[in-house]
Amino acid sequence: KCPLSPSNAIPDGDLASTSFGGGAPEPDRHSIPTRYAEQTVETLPLYISQHAPRAMEILQASSFVDLDCVEMGDGNMNLVFIMSNMLKDKKVVVKQAVPYVRCVGESWPLTLDRSWYEYQALLAEREACPEHVPEIYHFSKPMGLIVMEYIPPPNMILRKGFIRGIRYPTVASDMGIFCAKTLFKTSGFKLSCSELRKKVEFWSQNTAMCSLTEQVVFTEPYIKSANNRWTSPQLDGYKKNIESDTELKLAVAKLKSKFVTQTEALLHADLHTGSVMCSPFPGQTFVIDPEFGFYGPMGFDIGAFVANLLLAYVSQQGQSNGRGYDEWILMQIDTFWNVFKTEFLRLWDNPLEHTGDAYQRELFTEEHSLSAAQNDFMTDLFQDTLGFAGCKMLRRIVGISHVEDLESIDDVDVKSWCEIHGLVVAVEIIKNAHRYDSMKSVIEMAREKKPIL
Repeated sequence: KCPLSPSNAIPDGDLASTSFGGGAPEPDRHSIPTRYAEQTVETLPLYISQHAPRAMEILQASSFVDLDCVEMGDGNMNLVFIMSNMLKDKKVVVKQAVPYVRCVGESWPLTLDRSWYEYQALLAEREACPEHVPEIYHFSKPMGLIVMEYIPPPNMILRKGFIRGIRYPTVASDMGIFCAKTLFKTSGFKLSCSELRKKVEFWSQNTAMCSLTEQVVFTEPYIKSANNRWTSPQLDGYKKNIESDTELKLAVAKLKSKFVTQTEALLHADLHTGSVMCSPFPGQTFVIDPEFGFYGPMGFDIGAFVANLLLAYVSQQGQSNGRGYDEWILMQIDTFWNVFKTEFLRLWDNPLEHTGDAYQRELFTEEHSLSAAQNDFMTDLFQDTLGFAGCKMLRRIVGISHVEDLESIDDVDVKSWCEIHGLVVAVEIIKNAHRYDSMKSVIEMAREKKPIL
């Protein structure tokens, strides 16, 4: 089995020791292109020099001998390299999918198609919101390989920044803009019905990644499963209560049904704080790793980011970030939602942007009718956001894949205290999303639910 340590990519990867039907599936060798070759630091410079002219242009290199390659991280899903021309101080990122779960080996196959969907999602997201998505320089479908823009320091993974107590001045507003633009511009608000159906047909083929989400987010945490793990014995009673809570499981079943059937917009579908890079400078926020992308309910993406902010908040009792940092995180949740809502409605109000068949403008010409439709839509979206946020929180505490925010807390009693806080908040917003009419009211509830240490 894969190690589940904070230093491993598992907290943000989801593909650790997950099994479907109790064991690893048999490898399908026919699904691996004949031209596929797993790259190394020795072979990649030659490949880039021969097949990625735009990357060579960015690197200002004329030959593979100009290039230096370093493998980054110990990810369970993909190979990631930094390719450099040290003489010119130029770099690019190279990401290659491998046809198996890396930490298990070739006995556990994993589709290479995920790199194709990641590439397509990056293109769509960059078209909708170029200021917050890295540029793509090269893609090879047979090789499952993407070459993209290098995001330099002091940019880092947002989750690690939260653990360090860094205050990012625009990350919440940047993410609000990103979600509003990507969700609006890939939905029926921008697209005609026929265009939307074509998109849905294409993205519905990313079935392996969708099935994984359906399993680890909406199913396993609520039942007995060998993949689940939690802090024991401190959380034993809470896990038992989750398994026996019919009201909770019914609410989750409804959310899963929306996830499967509600094809509103192109989702990133894994929008946690490990999929965001940012720096303490305004506007320096970049969203990466959309390989789970598909057409689904907008609230799933928005809720995923809210969930990870809430997880960062509940973890603060076990971190050393000084007074007030937990409240700063809560402020980011409110800012994120408000900026998202404002930008989404700005796009909706603009007839040059609202060109699609969803909520056609011809239907809402009477005074106040458009604002009434917008209020109704936003009310439903807010409830979906809270429900999905709760699911994403809960599964990070009692499911297969945890987050470094909590896993990095050394004192197990403090860690479990933080996790209990997270579970209580998660269950509340899953079951009672309809009771909340603003993000401020959710934030106040999160404060009130903090257990006594």
